[in-house]
Amino acid sequence: MKAIEFIQYGPPHEVCRCIEVNAPPPPKGDQVTIAVEAAAINPADLLILEGRYPGPQPPARQGIEGAGKVVAIGEDVTEFNIGDQAMLLGRNNWVEKQTIPASQAIKIPNEMDILQAAQIKANPPSAMLMLTNYEDLKEGDWVIQNAANSAVGLHIIKLAQARGIRTVNVVRRKDLFNILQEHGADVVVLEGSDLGSRVRDKVGDARMPLAIDAIGGASCMHLADCLSNGGTVVNYGFLSGDPCMLTPTHTIVRQIKLVGFWLGPSLFNSSHDVIKTTYAEIAQMFIDGLLHSTVEATYTLDQVKTALEHAGREGRSGKIIFTPNGPIS
Repeated sequence: MKAIEFIQYGPPHEVCRCIEVNAPPPPKGDQVTIAVEAAAINPADLLILEGRYPGPQPPARQGIEGAGKVVAIGEDVTEFNIGDQAMLLGRNNWVEKQTIPASQAIKIPNEMDILQAAQIKANPPSAMLMLTNYEDLKEGDWVIQNAANSAVGLHIIKLAQARGIRTVNVVRRKDLFNILQEHGADVVVLEGSDLGSRVRDKVGDARMPLAIDAIGGASCMHLADCLSNGGTVVNYGFLSGDPCMLTPTHTIVRQIKLVGFWLGPSLFNSSHDVIKTTYAEIAQMFIDGLLHSTVEATYTLDQVKTALEHAGREGRSGKIIFTPNGPIS
C-alpha cells in the first residue's frame, strides 16, 4: 500500500517521497476502514513540510484533509455502513487506506462530489466561524479580507453574500479583479500602504466591523486602517512570515482588537455532535451549490513531487488533490 512520507523539513517537493507500507489492519470494535479517494494539498500542509506550522516532526506522514469510502466496519459500529462516503478528521490522509475509530470520521452524503468532500474539513468551517464568532454582523455591514482569492477567501465571499453582508477583497494582482467580481465580490482592491484611504473612498462611512487576515505583517495593519472604530481583525494565517502589526492608534485610540483564529480549538474541541452538525450544514451548502471549491489538477501518490511542486506555484486557479486509489472520472 502506498503512502507519502516526509523525511526532513524543507521544500515540500524535495522532502516528500511515496513509500510502500503495510495495509491497515481489519477494523475491530468501533473502528472503520476507509479507502481514501481524494486528499487535498493545503497551504498548511506545505508550511508543515517546511517546518513553519505546527505538525508532526519528520520522518512522518502528512495530509490534513481526506475523504473516501468506508470499505469495512468493526462489530460495534452503528453510524456507518460499507459504501458510505466519509471525511477523515485526523491527519495522515495522503495514503491509500486507513483504519481509524469511527469517531474520527464524519459521514458525508454520497451525492456530494468526492473532490469537494476532500476540501470541506478546513476552509469552509474556517470561513463560516470567522464570519460568526467575532462580530455581530448585520445585513448591509461590510467585511474586508486579504488573500481574497484563496479557498477561504472565496468561501467568505459566498457566505457573506448569502447573509446580505458586503465584502472588500484585497489581492496582489489585477488579473484577479474580474474573477472575484464574477464570484460575488462587491469591491476588489490591490494591497498597499494607502489601503485605508482607497477603501473608504469606495465604501464611505459604512460600518465595517470585521477584517480577516491571512498574511500578517504590515498587511494586517493595512486592514485595520479600513475598519470602523471598535472593530476586530481576525488573523488566521501567516503567509508573510512576519508578526501581525497594529499601531497604538489602532488599539488605544480606535479600540481595534486583534484576535487569532485556529480551527482546532474553534471547532474540534466541541462535542462530536456539534462537529457532525457543522459538517452536515457545510456539506449541504456544497450540494445546494452555494459553495464550491475549484480543482486545478489531481495526482496519484507516486506523483508526489510533481503534485507538491504544482501546489506551491503562485497563480493557481484551484486546489491540487491527491487521488490515492487512481484518477477520478
